[in-house]
Amino acid sequence: MTVSSYFLPASVPEALGLLGEHGPELLVIAGGTVAMPLINEGISLPGRVMGLRRAGLDRVERAGAELRVGATATLTQLVGQGDVPLLAEAASRTASWSVRNMATVGGNLFTPPPGGDVATALLALDARVVVAGPAGERTLPLTAFWTGFMTTALASDELVTSIIVPLDEGRTAFLKFGRRRANTPAVVTVAAHATLEHDRVVSIRLALGAAAPHPVRLTRAEAVVAGSSLEPAVIDEAAALAAEDADPVADAVASDWYRRRMTGVFVRRILEQLAGRAGRDA
Repeated sequence: MTVSSYFLPASVPEALGLLGEHGPELLVIAGGTVAMPLINEGISLPGRVMGLRRAGLDRVERAGAELRVGATATLTQLVGQGDVPLLAEAASRTASWSVRNMATVGGNLFTPPPGGDVATALLALDARVVVAGPAGERTLPLTAFWTGFMTTALASDELVTSIIVPLDEGRTAFLKFGRRRANTPAVVTVAAHATLEHDRVVSIRLALGAAAPHPVRLTRAEAVVAGSSLEPAVIDEAAALAAEDADPVADAVASDWYRRRMTGVFVRRILEQLAGRAGRDA
């Protein structure tokens, strides 16, 4: 079967109407950077496809103490915004400029590992997802968005319309390790946001990508670090817990053993970066 119908709605209500009419068999895409190669190679064979490029979801704007990112805003738009440097860095480290010009922020939430670099940064920033459906809008924390590998809390008749990012003060850091310096899938990605007072960690969020079924918070490592002064022994303990809690798979990029090993290495490095010390080799 090949694509027999392609829909290009001009608004969210029109898109929801099409989704309600055609049901879960309707493939929803935005940039298409993941879906289209699968369709072109005959791996995915949807009969009906709906693109969201003209649905009015491509704005990136600051509203008070939050940044609201439309679901179809491109990664290039994220690179150009100056309110959240962590997001700009994560977007700039994702794929090539040509892919970033098409790939969307909302689509990055649905990218299977080892993708999802921007999603990992959003998780560290405590982002929320705005979802529209027949009953109206609802908002859920990004921590509750993923339910498993390639599964989410999104109902079959709902669409992600935007992502809300709190503009919290604090230190942030982003590390991505791949086989090459640029345009490379991740072996591991780690993002962090920390609030410190007098060099003591008041709160911290650590997010891991590419080494689990979806981006995850490293809650045990966070608990060890919170309240500390990021002394070496604490960092070593947090890195070891992060490696234990990783749930990687082996693929053409890296083995599961290597991803777990690099999780510990890069969690250690990102914590040392937050502490103002240069990362040391494992």
